[in-house]
Amino acid sequence: MAIAYFYFHAELNYFLPRHHKQVKISHIFEERSSIKDMIESLGVPHPEVDFINVNGEYVNFSYIVSDGDTINVYPISGRDTIIPSISVLPKPLSIIRFVLDIHLGKLATSLRLLGFDTLYSNDYEDEKLAEISYSQARILLTRDKGLLMRSLVTHGYYVRNTNPQEQILEVLQRFDLFKLISPFKRCLRCNGLLEPVDKQSIIDELPETVRSQIDQFQRCQDCDRIYWKGSHYERLQQFIDEVLDSRTGE
Repeated sequence: MAIAYFYFHAELNYFLPRHHKQVKISHIFEERSSIKDMIESLGVPHPEVDFINVNGEYVNFSYIVSDGDTINVYPISGRDTIIPSISVLPKPLSIIRFVLDIHLGKLATSLRLLGFDTLYSNDYEDEKLAEISYSQARILLTRDKGLLMRSLVTHGYYVRNTNPQEQILEVLQRFDLFKLISPFKRCLRCNGLLEPVDKQSIIDELPETVRSQIDQFQRCQDCDRIYWKGSHYERLQQFIDEVLDSRTGE
């Protein structure tokens, strides 16, 4: 029998049971185990961890835990006060793209509205989500802790909030995306890119009232859905304005 002492910092406590939050955890173990596996056995998904300090030294996920180790595990916010020599987070993706699980449909729509490449389907199985995240270099957003622990997932995040309005702000802040917002560029239904389309070429597809009142249109390059600034536009623009205002504190 061996014992290791864990302390999880800041928001990593979100994943711990109440009796383990903000305290030193005495973890008894028998088998040789990597620190990555041991951290996840305690409930913290590996994509949420930024750096790990063992007995005063920074280590990576392959470190094998020894009897008596004192282990401090930090999220990305730990960099506010500490500059580690080793990080277990992968390099940031050069292009920000997302894939979302079944629980985050409204968040997917909001991300698309703001211009972010976002895959979502209510029939994606966990294995498929992990494979898409890995093969297409997409950040996996989920409300399923177990999904985030899959070994294929390198870039992922557990969305804490359940309110869709708060979820979009949480993700924008976590990945520092406010400066990348580009609204009305993607189809809200399928994620395809929108392009301007001549009114006369789609005139037969438009409702009678729209034909007489609207002159500018966009069409999805993938599913051919047509968009225009109708009554829904003001509601969507208000949502976008509220998101942007949250960045400036207005």
